[in-house]
Amino acid sequence: QVQLLESGGGAVPPGGSLTLSCATSGFHHSSAVMAWFRQAPGRRRAGVAAIDRDGCTSYANAVEGRFTITKDDVKNILYLQMTDLKVEDSAMYYCAADLIRNLLSYYSDPVPDKINFEYWGQGTQVTVSS
Repeated sequence: QVQLLESGGGAVPPGGSLTLSCATSGFHHSSAVMAWFRQAPGRRRAGVAAIDRDGCTSYANAVEGRFTITKDDVKNILYLQMTDLKVEDSAMYYCAADLIRNLLSYYSDPVPDKINFEYWGQGTQVTVSS
C-alpha cells in the first residue's frame, strides 16, 4: 500500500527557511519519480520540484535557486529545502509519486504535470507572512 505523509510546514517571515519532509512507504524510490507540488487558494496545483531514480532534479522557474529537492533512499524520505521564502510561496504543499516512470527524461515538461502522479500525500501548509 503506497503512502506519503508530509510534515514540516509552518509560518515563517519573508526571507525565512523551512524544510519539508515526506515519509514514503509501499514502494522503492528507485522505481519512481517523486515531486513536490503546491496549491494556493483559488489557484491550480502546480509543480515545484521533481527528482527521479538517479537523483536528477528539475525546478519550477519561480523557485529555482531557492528550493532544493532531495531524497533519502534508505530512510524513504523526500525533502524540500526552502530558503529565501517569499509571500507568494504561501500554499499547501503536497508530495507525490509516479510509479509508472522513474526518469525525468520520460516527461515532456521540466517539472511533470500533476496528471502524471498517481499517489499523493495529504499536504502541509506553508505560510510566509510578516
